Parts: sequence; C-alpha cells; structure tokens
Amino acid sequence: MTDTFAGKYTLDFFNEFMYIVKLEYPAFNSNKFMSLIYDNHWKKEQFKQRIRHISTSLRKTLPMSYSDALSILTRIAPKCIGVEYLFFPDFVEVNGLGDWDDSIHALEIFTQFSSSEFAVRSFILKDPEKMMDQMLKWSIHPNHHIRRLASEGCRPRLPWAPVLKAFKLNPSPILPILKQLKQDTSVYVQKSVANNLNDISKDHPDLVKNLAHDWYGENAITDWIIKHGCRGLLRKGDSEVLFLLGFDISPDVSVTELSLEEERVKIGQTLIFSFSVQTNSSESQKLRIEYAIDFVKANGTTSRKLFKVTERIFEKEERRYIRSHHFKDLTTRKHYPGKHKLAVIINGKELAAIQFYISNTVEFLQEK
Repeated sequence: MTDTFAGKYTLDFFNEFMYIVKLEYPAFNSNKFMSLIYDNHWKKEQFKQRIRHISTSLRKTLPMSYSDALSILTRIAPKCIGVEYLFFPDFVEVNGLGDWDDSIHALEIFTQFSSSEFAVRSFILKDPEKMMDQMLKWSIHPNHHIRRLASEGCRPRLPWAPVLKAFKLNPSPILPILKQLKQDTSVYVQKSVANNLNDISKDHPDLVKNLAHDWYGENAITDWIIKHGCRGLLRKGDSEVLFLLGFDISPDVSVTELSLEEERVKIGQTLIFSFSVQTNSSESQKLRIEYAIDFVKANGTTSRKLFKVTERIFEKEERRYIRSHHFKDLTTRKHYPGKHKLAVIINGKELAAIQFYISNTVEFLQEK
C-alpha cells in the first residue's frame, strides 16, 4: 500500500470522523486525538502504518474499558464506510484478542462497512480451530460481506497481510468454507473464493486441480470460480487445467510480425505494440491469447506478469492485434529502468518475444 491510500487521511477526513464520534460520545477529546495523530512519525507512515496509528490513538481517547470503546465504534460504524475505516477492525485486532465474543461480533459488524479481512488473521493465529469454526458459520450468513469475510480472511497469501503459514502447509481447514461458498450468488464472494483457490494453487496445485475436476460442470457460478481460481495454473500452461477448461493443449497456431512503436519508453509513458496470430488448422480451436512483460525489479532481476488479450474459439484465420501498456507506477507495481521483455503467450506457450528498454526521467533527458 502506498501514499495513494495513505493520502486519504486528510484533515477534512479527521474533522468529519471526530464529528461523528462526538455525536455518540460527547466526551471525546478531539484536541488530544489530533495531537496523537499528527506526531513526528505521521508524515513518514504509509497506509497500514497509519491504520495502526489511528487505532492506537483511539485507544487513548475512547473510554478505558474496551467493551465501552467498542460499543461506541459499533454504533457509529454504519456512518463510517470505506477502506479509510479499516482502523475499526484494527482496533479489535490490537485490543480485543482477550475478549473473544465481543470482538468477533464487532468484526462481523465492521466488515459490512470496510473489511475485517486483515484483523481476523490474528484470531486465526490465536486459536485456528475455534476461529475457522466461526468463519464456517459466517459462510452461511445472509449478508454477503460477512460471507466474503469467511473466505477472504483465511486466504493463505492475502495481499498486504502476513501469510498464514499453517494454511500454506495444509489448507484443508479452508476447504469446507470454499465448498460452502462455491455456488454463492454474490460476485463479491465468488471473486474471494476464486482468489483463495488461486492462493492454494501456488503451494498445492494438485489439490486445486482435484477440486476443479470434482466441481467443474456443476453450474455457471462454480465454473467461473474454478476458471478464475485456476488462472495461475492456466497461465503456466498446465495441461490438465487447459484440457478441463476446453483449451487446445497443442494449438496449431503461429505468431508473426511482433513489433513495437518505440523500443525505448520513459517511466510514465505508454508502450504500443502489435502482432498477428495465424491459426493453421482447419478445425476450430479454443485459444487464450495473453501478452507477458518481464518487469525489471529493484534488484535487477525480472518478474513476469501476464495480461489477457482475448479468449475465444478461432477458426482458420489470421488476426492482427494492437495493444498498449502504460508504465505508470501503481500501488501494486513500481517500475525500474532497464531491459524488459514482451512476449505473446497462447494457451500457456510463449510463441514470440521482443525486448525494449524502460528509462527513468534522467536517462530520458540525457538521450534527448
């Protein structure tokens, strides 16, 4: 998480939040709260650090009793909606591990307005069996935010959160929850189940492939979850997954005329490229066409990321594709100068590649 999210905590945000708190708790000391927030560390902190900073400051300005403080937060939660309010469940994570019942109830409320996906992990670590029983109960809750928490909170590799090492080694406690949710009608929940499966596939590919074989074909919802959950295996060209999803394992296809508009691009600019796909078989073929970029990392090594171009049934034909890729720094990716590689991938196989160079501002100006 970067300053894009950290910047959400403006003075206007805190003024509005303090107004909401004081309506429920008139004794709230706004001056003390703001002095605690804007200390010597605040400007240097990123989003998750600021979440913890705010929850710690609240602990010093709300009633000393945890249950009383929690009661205030649960009452104002419906007025505090969005990712900015992740400090509500963080307050529970920091202060509530010893008060299980009140804390679990609060996390259930808070996740409906922000998300408790990070906070529940400390409860899983404290008592895995008890917490996973609770999350299985959440998986049948009428509210889709709470059902989604049941899956999202136990992802072994949840982004921006410490991994659950025990579930990386043995994901079996997660499976009853995923089984319960594999036909959920909420897209929000479906995406979480798929992401959980994709996490598991990185350490236990055979387990996920077995689930895919067992579940695929039940209905359209489960089929979508399986396909999205197997996307990592699909991108690796796993033959079992390709076959299960109806893709040709050895497609009769070629890629030609891969070219770049510019061989040198500045960070923040757009790379435009094109290529042609020729299907040679007289029989129809189901193809998944992607392009991959091997991004240079800070240490000089590269990391590949794939981007979908199209996925459909091809007859014998030739088709030209023109695509663009923007090298703007994102919350999830920072770009570094150096030699990059672009490749065209069809059904998991690299069929063409070309190199290009990414420059930083200083290099770009020197070249000019």
